Amino acid sequence: MTALGMLAGLAAASIWGGMYVVSKVVLDIIPPFALLSSRLILGVLCLGAIVLLTGGLRGTRRQLCEVFLIGVVGYGVSLGFQFVGTKLSTAANAALVTSASPAFIMLFGVWLLKERVTLLQVFALIMATAGVVAIVNPSKAAEAGQVFWGNMALIGASLTWGLYSVLVRRASGALSTLEISTVAFLGGLPISLPISAWESATVGFGEITFPVILGVLYLGIISTAFAMYLWNKSLALLNASIVSLLFFAQPVVGAGLGAWLLGEELNLGFWTGATLIAAGLLTSARAQSARLTRAEKA
Repeated sequence: MTALGMLAGLAAASIWGGMYVVSKVVLDIIPPFALLSSRLILGVLCLGAIVLLTGGLRGTRRQLCEVFLIGVVGYGVSLGFQFVGTKLSTAANAALVTSASPAFIMLFGVWLLKERVTLLQVFALIMATAGVVAIVNPSKAAEAGQVFWGNMALIGASLTWGLYSVLVRRASGALSTLEISTVAFLGGLPISLPISAWESATVGFGEITFPVILGVLYLGIISTAFAMYLWNKSLALLNASIVSLLFFAQPVVGAGLGAWLLGEELNLGFWTGATLIAAGLLTSARAQSARLTRAEKA
């Protein structure tokens, strides 16, 4: 089950790495919250059909309401920040800045799940945070323009995704992964639908071509329904601190595809930030491994 949980989390993070490149292209045609709404609706339709075929929702009203509110945080607020940030910044920055989510997962894990944290993990958190600052570079906010504000939105996405991941971890003891994923998708719609209606009236859409439709389907079915299910399954099987380390596959895939397919420039700030974030995640992995070893010996 541990191997299954790690494979599920790694696959989800890799899919999300490719998602940023697809999102960057599609967001030139479809506004952020309109794209988010279509993504969530497709996810609900895919997983909702499976739920109906397997006997429907089994959770209590209170449990389902709790997951719905968790979905507001994860799919309404966090993914909203993510799409806005990706549109204003770059796909490579989006993949890397949001990879700081493990730091917030660790913090919220300590606060809400009472998970223990070591000094080595705190040091890892500091390095990852320094990496994000190196990428965002507040001293050049005026020069960066919309890219800076895009990066700030991505930090908001990273923070709220950390909170969402820990809340899902807590809820997974009472409900199945399929129930959590489906109901949480619904939780994002009360935020995304009204804003997408406003976008449609004020911003409008570009030309909807067949590649754009394929991009929307990829975002809705593969990176939402399938990848979110895998991520929630990983959180249900593993400690939140372990799952957080699997997130590192996202920036590797996202930055590589952004540079290759979109021709995005990876500057010194990006590589400095990438090095610090990688060092932070690897240090956290080492700390987690040492803690598990001590627990087994005890």
